[in-house]
Amino acid sequence: MIRTRRTGRGHAPGGSKGAAATAAAVAVLALTAVTAGCEPQAAGSTPSAPAPAPTSGRPTEDDAEPGADKPTTPPSASAEPSAPSTSAPPPDPQGKVLMASGAQGKQVRELQARLRQIGHFDRSPTGYYGTVTVASVQSFQGKRGLSRTGKADTLTWQKLLGMTHEPTAAELNPPTTRPVAKPDKRCMTGRVICISKNSRSLSWMIDGKVLSSMDVRFGSQYTPTREGTFSVYWKSRHHVSTLYDSPMPYAMFFSGGQAVHYSSDFAARGYNGASHGCVNVRDEGKIASLFAQVRKGDKVVVYG
Repeated sequence: MIRTRRTGRGHAPGGSKGAAATAAAVAVLALTAVTAGCEPQAAGSTPSAPAPAPTSGRPTEDDAEPGADKPTTPPSASAEPSAPSTSAPPPDPQGKVLMASGAQGKQVRELQARLRQIGHFDRSPTGYYGTVTVASVQSFQGKRGLSRTGKADTLTWQKLLGMTHEPTAAELNPPTTRPVAKPDKRCMTGRVICISKNSRSLSWMIDGKVLSSMDVRFGSQYTPTREGTFSVYWKSRHHVSTLYDSPMPYAMFFSGGQAVHYSSDFAARGYNGASHGCVNVRDEGKIASLFAQVRKGDKVVVYG
């Protein structure tokens, strides 16, 4: 019977030499992985699975979305981009838009003056195309059977030119914000300061002729400006109110403590404020000129 020599349990013959060879192979593989640019794995971690090779046989696209599998289109069957539509929108039957909301300048002022001539614009031209001008143009267009766009297009402008005359300097730059009211019949004779509450305007008149006009402001509902026929009984160039301790330059008193005078508050705030009953004027140059012309005893008419 032939006997064989047993090795230690769990060890193959030549175990020490085999272990050394295995360790050397692992070291070579590790060195190769590092020099190839791969990230080293942490000890004890599971190695990442290698990236699958492209199945379509095409190179990887750098700008492709990660994980996206873009279909490959043969060069001969590549689809060309569709050409943009070249059909232009139909022309506006009313023509080119010349002025619209937000525009400003001399032509806008002329537009407003012409609309005012035929009753479609109820205030002085400002040169700015705002909501009031839009509504005025719409009103004019509606009366003429045009599309109510609110924009001053070629057809609208031509019709307006045909119905109006070239505005004068006074029409383009009138003396008051709103049209001066028709003078009360009491203003038609003599020397009169004619004041209309409705139009918020003052006109200086002699024998029915208007010599100058200006914007005015009145008292609030708690301190209303009196209406009626009065006369100037006192003039005070540098007057200061003893009741309110406020300046009242160029004051011309006509009823108790109520007077026509310049108001810096009116000049700054406009119609956002009110007086304590006096007739405020905001144009200092105009009130200075009026003060120089008015005499004690001249008539003052205040009407609604």
